[in-house]
Order: sequence, then C-alpha cells, then structure tokens
Amino acid sequence: MSKRLTKQEFEEMRTLGALNPVGHALIAVENDDAARELAKSLQGAGFDKDDILVYTSGELFPDLSEMMRSASGAAGFGYEITLMRRYMTLAGEGVGWLVVYAPEEEQIKTVQDLVKQAGAQSAVHYGRLLHEDLV
Repeated sequence: MSKRLTKQEFEEMRTLGALNPVGHALIAVENDDAARELAKSLQGAGFDKDDILVYTSGELFPDLSEMMRSASGAAGFGYEITLMRRYMTLAGEGVGWLVVYAPEEEQIKTVQDLVKQAGAQSAVHYGRLLHEDLV
C-alpha cells in the first residue's frame, strides 16, 4: 500500500530525479486557476485537503531539463522518459499541476471523471508497477 506524500516528501522525490509517486495521480490543467478549481472539485468529491498538492509549473518543474539530461539510460527505454518529455512540454506552456493521493480504484475513477470534466491536458496515475493515463 502506498502512503500519502506531503509536499516536502514529494519535493524530495522530485529533486532526486526519481518522480514515481506511487498511489498518486499527477495532473496538468490549463493554468493555475484551473488547478485551484479542480482541487475544490476533488475536495467536494470527498478527497481530503491533504490528499491534494497544487503546484505552478515553475514550482513543480524548475529543473526538468536537468532531470531529462540526468535520467538513467534505462529510463530512455521506458514510459518514464516519455512522461518526462510530456511534462517538460506542458511545464513550458505554464499549466497548473495537481498531485492527488488516490490509492484505491474508486478514488482513481473519481479523479478520472473529474479531470475529464476539467479538460486536463495530462493525468497519469502512478501504480506500483504500471502508470495509467487517465485522459
């Protein structure tokens, strides 16, 4: 079972270049206002405020180019490098970001429904073995 990450724990994971928040969904929406609105919708659907981390592109990926350069050779063959490229493109567009703790299937479905309604550009749920695109 995964555990809900705090903002500090997520920052440590991100700065180590190993972005793999198991049990969480990483979501990109049009802008920071849309991210705040989606956070409210998620809370209205039963998610605890502590289940939702909201970031601007500058906060979440200030050094994504460096992460790409230092990614391991194995990452180049997997979905992780594809995701990193997607995230770098979206961060360059100034999207708003959410990291949502959703370890259970019912929660994942709720997130999926809400991100589709919000018109998310990207939403990926990180499982223990697989990452699942939600949009």
